[in-house]
Amino acid sequence: MSTTSDGNGTTARVLRLLDLLQSRPVWSGTELAERLGVTTRSVRRDVDRLRGLGYPVNATHGAGGGYQLGAGRRLPPLLLDDDEAVAIAVCLRLAAGGTVEGLGEAAVRTLAKLDQVLPGRLRSQVEAIHEATVTLDSGVAPVDAATLLVLARACRETERVTFAYAGPRGSGERRVEPYRLVATGRRWYLLAYDLDREDWRTFRLDRMSDAEAGGWRFRPREDAPDAAEHVRRSISRDAYDHVCRVRIHAPKSLVDKQIPVSVGTVTADGETDCIFEAGGNHLGWMAMHLGVLPWVMTVLDPPELRDIMREQAARMLRAADATR
Repeated sequence: MSTTSDGNGTTARVLRLLDLLQSRPVWSGTELAERLGVTTRSVRRDVDRLRGLGYPVNATHGAGGGYQLGAGRRLPPLLLDDDEAVAIAVCLRLAAGGTVEGLGEAAVRTLAKLDQVLPGRLRSQVEAIHEATVTLDSGVAPVDAATLLVLARACRETERVTFAYAGPRGSGERRVEPYRLVATGRRWYLLAYDLDREDWRTFRLDRMSDAEAGGWRFRPREDAPDAAEHVRRSISRDAYDHVCRVRIHAPKSLVDKQIPVSVGTVTADGETDCIFEAGGNHLGWMAMHLGVLPWVMTVLDPPELRDIMREQAARMLRAADATR
């Protein structure tokens, strides 16, 4: 392993070390040495350099020990002053809530990293501004910023979480191993392993309350599903009584522009067609929504949906032909 100690190389390595310490709660000396391409002795020296610059790096020995970046006097290498740090944290909270399209997930990751090193006196200022701020309803389900932070940290630190959940099939406390946060543009979801139901579950964050990470760590499960695909399927199909399959006679690239991922899944069927799948609890409403799509289509499943669409079409024709 390289032990280069020139000024530029050392500075770049120390900044890289700081970035690693911010990305995960605990690193062993061996892991850091492998990532940085140096010896563990060089890691110890670089840690001392960070401490000399004012960054509180804690070191613990024994099983589960290692190096950990604590909350302290200084912020990351941007060298923000207090007012700038508060302004950024407030803007990140607004973006995480969905007021800035496309920035929700990045805002939560950045906010979690910033909150880790934000001094308590500044954190209280951010909370005060956030509590005093009201945004007009834009169709986005509101999510508590504190809940987002708890879940984001728990996902990163593989820590169990408990929360109260008001779901469509009943309310109660849930104990989970959180894996990923997924944003659809209108809502936030958590993919987690439900310890009581012994299965993977998708939870809406706007239905959560009293989220807490109790300090119990867990080992990530090898059978963890793809978060985006699992949540997409859960919210568009699995939670409903009926699932429809429709062949749309239009290319997937065109259909994707008008059907949000939270509504259903679109799969290419050749170059000119695609298959649209979606769930619903009422076939009549499903028929109505399909009727407003601007493309020629063929209903594949269920057969009852075709009958309902015929009935609706007949009623509409009678209404259009009726004379006053």
